[in-house]
Amino acid sequence: MDCRMTLHVDIDLSAFERNVAKLVNTAAPASVWVALKSHAYGHGMTELADNALRAGATGLAVLDIPAALSLRAHGVTATLFAWLHGQETDFAEAVAQGIDIGVSTLNQLDAVAEAGRLQKVPARVHLKVDTGLHRNGFTESDWVAACSAAAAHEKQKLIVVVGVWSHLADASEEADRIALSRFDTAIAAAASVGLKPTIRHIAASAAGFTNADARYDVVRFGILAYGVSPFSESSGQQLGLSPVMSLRSTAEVHDESTIRIHAGWHDGIPQNPKGAWVLVGGERCTVTAVHPLFTLAERPAGFDDGSSVGIIGHGGPSAEDWASWTNTIGDEIVTGIPVTSRRVFGG
Repeated sequence: MDCRMTLHVDIDLSAFERNVAKLVNTAAPASVWVALKSHAYGHGMTELADNALRAGATGLAVLDIPAALSLRAHGVTATLFAWLHGQETDFAEAVAQGIDIGVSTLNQLDAVAEAGRLQKVPARVHLKVDTGLHRNGFTESDWVAACSAAAAHEKQKLIVVVGVWSHLADASEEADRIALSRFDTAIAAAASVGLKPTIRHIAASAAGFTNADARYDVVRFGILAYGVSPFSESSGQQLGLSPVMSLRSTAEVHDESTIRIHAGWHDGIPQNPKGAWVLVGGERCTVTAVHPLFTLAERPAGFDDGSSVGIIGHGGPSAEDWASWTNTIGDEIVTGIPVTSRRVFGG
């Protein structure tokens, strides 16, 4: 039996739109950008882009410029924000296509300004300040100099600073309070040198859902839009959201006590789960081993070869369940389903 043909990754577009609409309502009056990074957390970037906008998002956030250009080529005319750049990043094409560009270093700022010069149109820039996560961004000590350099480029009409942004660590309420204070100070410093950004954004899923003070002008909702919770104490469904991805396969008898499921860690099933189960014929069956191309689980009574197995969703465990069984986060579970596995879009 061909194991690959029995694996189904189902994407519920209606659930996705309901989630986005709920998040738009939660964040108001701030706008919402839906993060489509990492192939939309494994769900399908171009396939979900239009649904996110139809549900009320005003923009889309991706990691890099090639992804943003792909969405523009797909026909997306809304705001596209990209912020992770390499030495070979094509800023000129990004400027030509009206991509909003996150800038974290002076070298990036100068390169984006040069792209604006080449394209004869101001580049749309979001300056990033490091407020404590230390992922990237201008440090507090470098911030005023960065803003001054950006203001000089603005005067030459090479760029326009449309945004100031950052990432929250979401480590604790106190850590977030300190980060927000630093963010407010950075916004004031930008204004002091003549910058007039209209898009201030720092919150992603966790802070955007729970902390009104962190929402500013835009919230970048990521994993919550896909119905997966960023919080260890509650699932997406407990937050009123619906899981978008489900994973199912078929199985056959392996031996007297075990069934062989036609999906393994090659298909994104996490290795070495502790306490994992799958749903077979309405019965929870304990997972006993995960191999590259198949998974073994306890054999339920009355099992028939070819029976359907709910691995994620379909009445079976959630992505958060698998995360708890493997000491990781739900993002990693859904993003870990290979992009080569066929997605079936419905709902």
